Amino acid sequence: MKRSLAGRIWPNATAAVLALLFVFPVYWMFATAFKPTQDILSEDPVWFPFHGTVSHFVTAVDAPNFWRLAGNSVVVTVVAVGLSLVIGLCGSFAIARMRFKGRRGILLTFMVAQMAPWEVMVISIYLIVRDADLLNSLLPLTFFYMLMVLPFTLLTLRGYVAAVPKELEESAMVDGCSRRQAFVKVVLPLLAPGLMATSLFGFITAWNEFPLVLVLNKEPGAGTLPLWLSQFQTQFGDDWGATMAAASLFALPILILFLFLQRKAVGGLTSGAVKG
Repeated sequence: MKRSLAGRIWPNATAAVLALLFVFPVYWMFATAFKPTQDILSEDPVWFPFHGTVSHFVTAVDAPNFWRLAGNSVVVTVVAVGLSLVIGLCGSFAIARMRFKGRRGILLTFMVAQMAPWEVMVISIYLIVRDADLLNSLLPLTFFYMLMVLPFTLLTLRGYVAAVPKELEESAMVDGCSRRQAFVKVVLPLLAPGLMATSLFGFITAWNEFPLVLVLNKEPGAGTLPLWLSQFQTQFGDDWGATMAAASLFALPILILFLFLQRKAVGGLTSGAVKG
């Protein structure tokens, strides 16, 4: 009994400590955003802003180009993730269900693309976009964000599609459905957890991406929120309260999306990783 109790306590205690280590920076960011300036600059740390203020958030929202760059981030991220889901879903279905020459080579190519760091291709991408006269445009940014997300999307959905028995499609086709109808009415609903997992990963990747937008979209109003956050300063210089408020606003959509999709996302990631 003692060994059993100890076996439960130590893993839970270790998990609790690790959770605190990961959560504390996030808490400190949000807490600092609500602290008055005197508490932020105090030599004695104020662990909880008992006298909170929203003035730092007002400063961040009123900063130049905030709303425009926020709109750019939403458009680029949503379009890139949406395109990657559509293309990845079609590609994963073809690789998982069909047998054709070069299938393994295509799959290997996507695996290599997933492992390769995008930063090493920034110079080449810049030259291509510059020669196409598309610098400071959202179009190339959306396209390359979609390419960043696509390998993971296709590989994850491939495992999830392979886990759906073929007999379900065949039964629907025997009942009069076409192949497309069988996919839409039978297979697609079963892929919902995988779609949520890949969309969450894609959203985080595209929303947080910084090196590419730094190189391609330098003009004010042409970038996204990561670029705005890196250049955020008030007229008085470094305002840590406003900086933390800006960082909190930037992180808030990801936190909300993760809390909304966390159960489906975890199930989708594990299923796509081990099946097929």
